[in-house]
Formats: sequence, C-alpha cells, structure tokens
Amino acid sequence: MGLPTPLTDPAAIVAADASTVINLNATGCAREVIQAIPNKVVVLDAVASELHEGRRRGRRDADLLGELVAARVVEVVELDDSSWIHFEKLVVGAAALTLDDGEAATIAYAYSQHALAIIDERKAARLCAEMYPSLRVGSTVDILAHPSVQQRLGKEMLADAVFNALQNGRMRVFPQNVEWVISLIGRERAAGCASLPNSIRKAGRSETRTGRRSAV
Repeated sequence: MGLPTPLTDPAAIVAADASTVINLNATGCAREVIQAIPNKVVVLDAVASELHEGRRRGRRDADLLGELVAARVVEVVELDDSSWIHFEKLVVGAAALTLDDGEAATIAYAYSQHALAIIDERKAARLCAEMYPSLRVGSTVDILAHPSVQQRLGKEMLADAVFNALQNGRMRVFPQNVEWVISLIGRERAAGCASLPNSIRKAGRSETRTGRRSAV
C-alpha cells in the first residue's frame, strides 16, 4: 500500500486547511489518524472560523475540531507578523489569483514557518506551485497514506476511513493519488464516490455490472 508522501520530516509542523479537517472528521477516526503521524498538526484561526460558519448548514466540523483541540491532538494558531504579507498576497487581487481566507492563512503560515501545508483544492495547489515553489504541500490522502497511519489502522479500517472521507467529506484526490485510493477501496465502492474522476466512477460501474452478469 505504498504511496510517496511529502510527510517525510517528522519534525515539520503540519498546517491543515478546512477541507482537510472536514475530510479527516468524515473518516470517523480523525483522532486516531492524527495521533498516528509524528508531526504536530495545527489549524489556523481563519480555518476554525470557516468551520464555525458551517454550523448554519448543520455541519458539526467545528464541534469535532473543538474536541480534537480539547484533546490536544490539534492546536489552533494565528498568523504572526511575518505571515501577514503572504496572506494579503493570497486574498487581494483577481479571483483567479486569490483564495479564501482559510486556504490563504494555511499557506501563509506554512510558508513563513517552514511547515507543510495540507490542502485539497487544485487552485490552491496551483497557486502554491506558482508563488511559493519551495513550500512543501500535501493533501488529506497523503496523511491517510502515511506509513504510521496504515500501520495503526490496518488495511480494512484504513479502506473504510478513506471511503468515508470520499463519501461523507467529498474528499478531492489529486491525479497522482487516484490509483492508490482505488487499489485500497476497490472499484465498486469508488463508483459511488462523486468526488473521484468521472472516468474512474464509470469504470467501477461497468466492472460491477460485468461481475453481476458473470455471477448469474
């Protein structure tokens, strides 16, 4: 179940965006996953505010984040003076070149603190590559694929966690990670995950129908 991961430095701080928190909560075992990796995990206060706004839509991610903070599994942090200039670069300007406050704060903090930014949106990843090429960037899948997480959860529980993140969190998967996800959860379950590429879901549905015909 190997997958190259940017989480190679156990001393590096990991800054998680809102989508990452939502995805990890959706796994049903966020605390176990975060505790499995050796890195300190932080969430920016702007991200926590975004999750708080989700309460209006009936989402519980702010409450679940609060539980992780209370358990000292995650720490909520603020931008310092060295981060603000990068934050402003990422929120002021044309829409194609700017991000929401949570993503911008996560990237600004990670860059100024030499931390690892965990983001799942392609636009944010693209802007990181263009504006901060030296910044280490990962995704929720990279956390779930960490060897320590795989060892702690085991293949079956990990597969369920990834499937839950896809189904309940609508976790985005970058192209280089798609095959790892499919090999873990199987094409039949992948067919029902709306956040996966349509070609993958079609292939899964076709494979499922073929299997059913063969069983008749």
